[in-house]
Amino acid sequence: MSSPAKFAVFFSLCVVGTLIGAIELRTRPQPFPIAETSYPPVEIESGRLAAPYPARTLLARVGQFDNELTAYLWFDYLRGRPGLDPESTYLSVSEEAGAPHYRIYLGLRNDALTAIPYLSHLEARGDISGFDLAFSNPGTVDSLRDQTSLFRAAYEKPARRTLEAADARELAPSVARFVLFKSQTDPRTRAQALSLGREQASDLAADIIAVAKFYDLPLDVFLGIGAMENNYLNAPGDLQHAIWKRRPARDDIVLKRLRRGVLVSDPSVGVWQITRETLRYAHELYRKDSRDYSQLPERLRPPEKLEFDLSDSHLLTTYAGLLLRDLLDRFHGDVAKAVGAYNGGPRNPNAQYAAGVNLVAEYARNILERAPVAQRAASATPAGDERSAADE
Repeated sequence: MSSPAKFAVFFSLCVVGTLIGAIELRTRPQPFPIAETSYPPVEIESGRLAAPYPARTLLARVGQFDNELTAYLWFDYLRGRPGLDPESTYLSVSEEAGAPHYRIYLGLRNDALTAIPYLSHLEARGDISGFDLAFSNPGTVDSLRDQTSLFRAAYEKPARRTLEAADARELAPSVARFVLFKSQTDPRTRAQALSLGREQASDLAADIIAVAKFYDLPLDVFLGIGAMENNYLNAPGDLQHAIWKRRPARDDIVLKRLRRGVLVSDPSVGVWQITRETLRYAHELYRKDSRDYSQLPERLRPPEKLEFDLSDSHLLTTYAGLLLRDLLDRFHGDVAKAVGAYNGGPRNPNAQYAAGVNLVAEYARNILERAPVAQRAASATPAGDERSAADE
């Protein structure tokens, strides 16, 4: 056989061998790595399917915090959420690496078929940001229940000091945590990620405290208005709001003109939901005010000429405080009427709005007056023995 013929035969054999190998590789069953995970056995319990974990008690860690006030605010919030059992919601503290760590637990029925969908529903609803199953025993639950009772007692007993007597420097961190918490629990936060950052919350808290002191405002009421207006978020409010005026100002946005006047845009935006017309009125109050504004931090001092930058939360906090002070004076110290007028106007105070502000104000006062004392009173003993589902 000639050399070209031998080469042709050799080449043909190589092609056939390659094709056979490719076909075998694609058709022969191949080993596939499968991670073996132990799942709870499924059994019938009271006529229904159940999958109990190999533990006497099933818990879920749904929150971990490095400070007590934030932990208690979230604990108290969860206890009031629809579908959660307040008696099976626990708050614990344990010391780790020389520092306290706070955790929120939910007691669950020991059944994977109901526990996991339930927790996933809470996460989807925005009540919790995640969860970690923990296997425990009745003794641990008793310890958690005892610690929870201590926390609740600390925040429910009579306060030893009033909010008015508190030092601003001592109060600022607690107010910042309250402001941050309220922004995080706003429904828009979960949908649009609008929550304040820690630095923003600290800056706003410092402004609120300074303005409340300068205008002699009840701090709890001022906090209540901020929560009712926008939960301290710098988010758009009623952008469609408009009012009729006899004549437009130079910087007005005119929507319609008639013989009897003009319709101008008057949107409410920003942390305090102040409209353009209200801002104009507040600035006039400022220009006529005889108070010494050098006592305010420079960032809180309005300029001589009005600027319609409604994104500056520092100046808006000052204007909001001045408006509330003006209304309190107009209604001779009647807080309910002044707060209602903040929303509905002096001629038509909004009683429902005032009631909402009052609820937030009472809660803020209750928390802030007790926070320092409660933090010293809470036990720092371990919560008990538990094993995370991740460790199983």
